[in-house]
Amino acid sequence: MKKVLIPTKLDVIAAETLKADGQYAVVQDPAAPLAEQATRHPDAYALIVRSEAVTPAIIDALPGLKVIVRAGAGYNTIDIAHARKRGIDVMNTPGANSNAVAELVVALMLADARHLIAADPSTRAGEWEKTKFMGRELVRKTVGIVGLGNIGRLVARRLSGFEVTLLGYDPLVGSDRAGAFGVEWSDLETLFARCDYVSLHLPENEHTRGLVGPRLLGLMKRGATLVNCARAGVVDEAALRAVKREKGLRFLNDVYPKDEPGPKSVADIADIVLPHLGASTAEANSNAARQAAEQLIGLDRKGVTSFIVNRDIPEGLDRTYCELANMLARMCRSMLGRDMPLKLIETSFYGPLEPYSDWLLVPLVAGIWEDFQPSMDHRAARKFLEDRGIDYANRKIDPAKGYGNSITVDLTSETESDVLRHMSVRGTVTEGNLMVSRINEFDKLYFEPAGDTLMFIYDDRPGVIGAIGARLASAGINIEDMRNPHHGRTNRSLVIMKINRTPPPEVVQDISRTIDAISTFSFKL
Repeated sequence: MKKVLIPTKLDVIAAETLKADGQYAVVQDPAAPLAEQATRHPDAYALIVRSEAVTPAIIDALPGLKVIVRAGAGYNTIDIAHARKRGIDVMNTPGANSNAVAELVVALMLADARHLIAADPSTRAGEWEKTKFMGRELVRKTVGIVGLGNIGRLVARRLSGFEVTLLGYDPLVGSDRAGAFGVEWSDLETLFARCDYVSLHLPENEHTRGLVGPRLLGLMKRGATLVNCARAGVVDEAALRAVKREKGLRFLNDVYPKDEPGPKSVADIADIVLPHLGASTAEANSNAARQAAEQLIGLDRKGVTSFIVNRDIPEGLDRTYCELANMLARMCRSMLGRDMPLKLIETSFYGPLEPYSDWLLVPLVAGIWEDFQPSMDHRAARKFLEDRGIDYANRKIDPAKGYGNSITVDLTSETESDVLRHMSVRGTVTEGNLMVSRINEFDKLYFEPAGDTLMFIYDDRPGVIGAIGARLASAGINIEDMRNPHHGRTNRSLVIMKINRTPPPEVVQDISRTIDAISTFSFKL
């Protein structure tokens, strides 16, 4: 019998499911500290936790440990790197709390629209303030959902009965896929300008941090409501503070930089503040518990690795090529436009890389979407793309092309006018360095992508490089490396350059106008 330690107040369905399988002995103790339980049960084979900190000391105190399951999505409380060093698989249970969060969004909207929180204590005190608490209905309102992942789609489904107009934004979901969810795809600016309610369901990363700032908040309708049950950092608090009173906005909030007692920085601007109740339902707890148990059984009986979040690479695959796949995907995505919904991903893995195509898909998807964990497996990557309506094709390679250990990534997106836009990048590794060897039709680049990068495609003619250099110099920006290939058939040239700092947008726009660029890209790798 394999001993499973559950040192947390988790729904009993986890223990019951494991016991019913017949190969597990379960010890569940929500009271004693985890460190104490680790000392008492050094023979534990698996550990199922909620928010408990699983430190290197805890891991080392369990010499027989082979699996850690986080009954929930986030696993930042688990030292996954130390677990991997010890040969321990770490899994999470994504999606278990999606419905709970979606229902909380609707509850917040209704509670605020009908003044329920303020009306209850008033009535208990003997008041009868019907006029003061005159509310509004959701029917025929326009609701914007920013992020159409599991939770965003459920919010759309839950709101459909209110006869609302639903707008949705997600850089990985096209209009056809959004329509299947009953949502009209929209760009961010239009969504914020048209909607009576905007509900956020985005991860927090370098592209989304502070996204809801002065520009988007300034577009919101007077009296509109912003709901944040996603991540605190997505909203620029200072900007909201400045715009809220002027426009009479409402702000309903359930997320904070840290889940802990104490004063909250948004207390003065949030009309409703909750202690991160999104996943706090008996059903979500039960779902996470059941999923944790079923995933452990699936791993042991069928070798299902889809939910492992600290996966290692297979023997024979150089980790540098995982970095290459990730970099090429990030670069291609940046050139295509991060706001453009993807329709198709195509890949080619040449030479000895071909047998590892499944493994290399994972860092590639993580490069396109930062919050897809690069430690997941290829089945999870394919499911991630399938859920967003993105087709994937790994092309059969032609060894005669002699590309060696190279990777090609092609991305196709749908523009607002339903025109398909395509970008293609190929790269390799030279003496341990990542190299971009081709961008679209421009071949033999051998450009090392690192730091701030500027790229222009233009009709070839004398003086263009000089004009670019002069404008950068006037802005105090130095060119550190540059490639300038020409394509004879189209008479177009590409200049790609590494520069010493991020260029101001107005400088990039000025250069683009000066050289009459066909395409302009500025990104940081």
